[in-house]
Amino acid sequence: MKLSDLLTEDALIPQLQSEDKNSVLEEFANHATSISPDLNKDLILKILVNREQLGSTAVGNGVAIPHGKVPGLEKIIALFGRSESGIDFHSHDEKTTQLFFVLLAPETAIGNHLQALARLSRLLKDSRIREKLIQCPKEELYNFLISEDNKI
Repeated sequence: MKLSDLLTEDALIPQLQSEDKNSVLEEFANHATSISPDLNKDLILKILVNREQLGSTAVGNGVAIPHGKVPGLEKIIALFGRSESGIDFHSHDEKTTQLFFVLLAPETAIGNHLQALARLSRLLKDSRIREKLIQCPKEELYNFLISEDNKI
């Protein structure tokens, strides 16, 4: 499974407007429903908030991967957003989070969901890629993500 199977160009938020954790999750829920109108914004937000209550999805080094399973969803959907200034997402390394990948998966997508999380983790462990994602012009962001993912 490649990132291009999950992420479309319209699923990017090159500059998040939110300044705190709950607002980020709401911004992603709004964006998800704007690109997939059959999704329920309130349900998406509830799923993401409930997952965060189990423990922060911030994995350190300025990265968070909020995720959850959505009833009725037919395939995994990924969204990407970034915050140049960084947001306190309660990361274990106490650094602010700048790069966000949101994964929404069908309830039945156990293996694929874990594969997608693992793929993102491999991609984002490279500090050069993280730095480029922060600095990349918005027009080049999608192509950069897909190009780097194809190298994995």
